[in-house]
Amino acid sequence: MARKQERARAVLDDVAKAIIEQLQQDGRRSYAAIGKEVGLSEAAVRQRVQRLIESGVMQVVAVTDPLQLGFARQAMVGIEVSGALEPVADALADMDEVDYVVITAGTFDLLVEVVCESDEHLLTLISEKIRRIQGVSRTETFMYLKLRKQTYSWGVR
Repeated sequence: MARKQERARAVLDDVAKAIIEQLQQDGRRSYAAIGKEVGLSEAAVRQRVQRLIESGVMQVVAVTDPLQLGFARQAMVGIEVSGALEPVADALADMDEVDYVVITAGTFDLLVEVVCESDEHLLTLISEKIRRIQGVSRTETFMYLKLRKQTYSWGVR
């Protein structure tokens, strides 16, 4: 996922929300099938989806299982920062192994999800890349043992 830019919250009508819900259930659902559900033509759905993507409201992506792709180690890394958070968050977001960066309140200033090929890869990433970023004062790594739930269908408001 690309780095998020600050945007005003989009105002979604009921049709846009229905389209999003359809795609949350099945991201491969055809525009024709969505159109039947929401009362629009295939072309109108295609245009609506394109606008939702361009405005940053949603993405349509293939969600993969990292284990099946050869990435044996996933972890969440809590990071304490001294100084400005944004430059550290941006440096982390530029790393290939990092798939999620969030600025938080609490014990850690940043939470970063990483996907690595092995424990050795994780060790190298933390020791030689993350801890060397100027401003990183402490890290704590939470290695994933088993995924119990992952969802992207939380609906719309």
